[in-house]
Amino acid sequence: MTQPPLYPLRFEPILKRLIWGGRRLETLLGKPLGEGHDYAESWEVADHRNGRSVVAGGALAGRTLGELVAERPVDIFGDKISRHKQFPLLVKFLDAHDVLSVQVHPGDEVGRRLVDDNGKTEAWVILHAAPGSVIYAGLKAGVTAEGFGEALAAGAVEPLLHRFPAVEGDCIMIPAGIVHAIGAGVVLAEIQQMSDATFRVYDWGRAGPDGRPRDLHLAEALEATDFAAGPVSPLRPEPARGGVEHLARCPYFAIDRLTLEGPTRVGTPDRFTLLVGLAGEAAVGPERLGPGRTLLLPAAIGAVEVVPSGRARLLAVVVP
Repeated sequence: MTQPPLYPLRFEPILKRLIWGGRRLETLLGKPLGEGHDYAESWEVADHRNGRSVVAGGALAGRTLGELVAERPVDIFGDKISRHKQFPLLVKFLDAHDVLSVQVHPGDEVGRRLVDDNGKTEAWVILHAAPGSVIYAGLKAGVTAEGFGEALAAGAVEPLLHRFPAVEGDCIMIPAGIVHAIGAGVVLAEIQQMSDATFRVYDWGRAGPDGRPRDLHLAEALEATDFAAGPVSPLRPEPARGGVEHLARCPYFAIDRLTLEGPTRVGTPDRFTLLVGLAGEAAVGPERLGPGRTLLLPAAIGAVEVVPSGRARLLAVVVP
């Protein structure tokens, strides 16, 4: 049976409702929300047991990302990274109407051993920051496992956290093992390993939807935390040619920010590319890429022309 040709793929958003969410996924990013005021995450591209993306339009509408990966791995991934059995990256938008719990993500070995999941290294690009909002990223210099364990037992974690103002446009890398939290008033795009492994260590004394404190994962968090890492600060973009900034690089992903003022070819035939809309609008084949929209360019379609309507800003994400 002949497979339909591939094209820029847009997926139905997978909305997650959590106690710290709000409604800015709709008001800022155009997501169609139902009733309620606790919409926290929109998973844009996912191939995980907790959320599987479904193609939103075209000849492949209704197919899951996992099905496409299983049936056409080289067409999706390209020759360079076709070793993957699961789509390796998860793209999401987050609305931190309230502060998130203080948490830590495991590396690959700890994640697979403790929760049967991949490790979770992630990077954030801040889309909106309310006045006074902050980011917590890493422990202050000199915090030891013993001192952190005592703080956990006493519920006195915040004084040990490194913090800085949240600034629109900043990119923050959160490697596995870094204790962190997103402060209230922040909306951001997150690029991460395909994982949902999270160990909650402190929840600011609040109750969950059932009126009871949410579960903490203190033993797992102590095992997963990298106490040698110290504080984390926003990355400094590296300007490149043609309106490109190199934002983040790690073994799992590479993120560039593109500012386009004319037609530009994006993508490569040897690996897939993810496009995440930040500002303005652009045409990518039949699709429109604007704030809050994400497209997957399968490797098989090679480079595609991205045509901005005036000026557009987007992220381009690949696996190194």
